[in-house]
Parts: sequence; C-alpha cells; structure tokens
Amino acid sequence: MQIAEDALTNHEVTVCLKGGAVLGPFHATWSKETSGDVRELSRDFEQYLQGKAQSRFKYHLHDTYANSVHCLILKFDDVTGIYDHVKLRA
Repeated sequence: MQIAEDALTNHEVTVCLKGGAVLGPFHATWSKETSGDVRELSRDFEQYLQGKAQSRFKYHLHDTYANSVHCLILKFDDVTGIYDHVKLRA
C-alpha cells in the first residue's frame, strides 16, 4: 500500500533507554499542515545507528488528540531503540 508523503499520519512513539527504562508511549500527529519532529526523530536515530554523529537533541511531538506538545531531549548514546507505531489515515 502506497501512502502519499503529505498524508496525515498518527504516531505512537516509545523510546527505550539503556538499563531498561522506557519513555512513552507518546501520541503524535504529522501532516504538512501540522508538522512536528516525529518523523525526524526516527530518521535521525537511524542515521546515528549508521555511524553519523548526532547533531540534534530536542524533538517536539505534536499531539492533536490532547492538544499538546511532547518535548523530548535525547542523547542517542543512551537510547537502545525507538518504536514508532504509525496509524495511517487517508
């Protein structure tokens, strides 16, 4: 199934840390009108795992259901994984 790049996506993000701690899940929505850093968080972490140095530490996740913003400040050295469950809407 192919989803347009500008389609609304609803994310549920969980961040796993060294030692077994878990942050989240955080609900976040992304679209061209309601942007946020939910997609960049996953992309930046993947690049970090491929050997690129981390250049960004602060990410804003916009939760349109609760009308709030989650602010995550992360050092990828302490992150063991990011789970991004995406619910697609046309």
